[in-house]
Amino acid sequence: MTTEATVKNTGYIVGIGSPLVDMLIKVDESFIASIGAVKGGMVYVSSSVIDRLAEESPEKPVIVTGGSACNTIIGAARLGSRGRFIGKLGKGAMGGFFMEDLKKANIDPFMLFSDTPTGRVLSVITPDAQRTLLTYLGASAEMTPEDITDACFKDAAVIHIEGYLVFNRALIESVMKAAKASGALISLDLASHTVVKNDKRFLHDLVSEYVDILIANEDEAFAYTGFEDDQKALEVLSEGVKYAVLKFGERGSRIAHDGSSWIIEPAGSGGVIDTTGAGDLWNSGFLHGLVNGFDPETCGKIGSKCGYEVCCVMGAKIHDEGWERIMAAFPNL
Repeated sequence: MTTEATVKNTGYIVGIGSPLVDMLIKVDESFIASIGAVKGGMVYVSSSVIDRLAEESPEKPVIVTGGSACNTIIGAARLGSRGRFIGKLGKGAMGGFFMEDLKKANIDPFMLFSDTPTGRVLSVITPDAQRTLLTYLGASAEMTPEDITDACFKDAAVIHIEGYLVFNRALIESVMKAAKASGALISLDLASHTVVKNDKRFLHDLVSEYVDILIANEDEAFAYTGFEDDQKALEVLSEGVKYAVLKFGERGSRIAHDGSSWIIEPAGSGGVIDTTGAGDLWNSGFLHGLVNGFDPETCGKIGSKCGYEVCCVMGAKIHDEGWERIMAAFPNL
């Protein structure tokens, strides 16, 4: 294993994004068609739509804290990294529920508050374990460029930004500028193929100017690069960044860094019940590995194991037994 000198190994992994409460339900394929959603994608909806669909669903939703960047930071903290999360919550019970979860995870919360309700996501899970997201941003959408201060990124080693923030271009540009000024590595997860399709040119500009670590799954990579071929897509993703990650779910992942690339085999295959949080927890393992000086291939293997274990449970929180298996597989963590 080699140490990456560009990473400050005592700093925080800081996540910034939308703090959301996930409502998880299992449905059949016909339910997806009936609500007019694109399977595997994400659409923004009103709070009333989430309430109605939750009532119409065949089972009662499972309620957990979520949000892409927050899931990643909680996972990294569980691996032993110092974690901080930045976002805006409502002042009600859902916001309190979220704060309690951050404290239990030993996260340094840098939270702002609003009278608007905390955001929610209805995560609709089909029998093939694929999740489709219907998102009400709520208070999280009210974060402004003025909320981003130097204190947000103090002592950061890596700043992880979820692509969903492109809904507010002024905000994500302010985040990128402040992150760059901090001297930390900037990680961007492209978040959803629907997000990329809607903001492709803007995302390309952000990446070329600010991003050090670019992360995408195969649908997002196709939307971003125009290539279905794995190697060509990875080549385009890696242009101008230090690390490019291309994830294929059950097919594993690929990583490019400094002219070299690695194929990361999947960490398992059986027992998958829900892909919610799979990409987020893959990011947890990868970023934790980078901050602690592991080489890119090992970082990818840690990410792969975390991504697999979260697929064996409902929601984006790996159970204690899963963490025990991860630590056993990587005793040097």
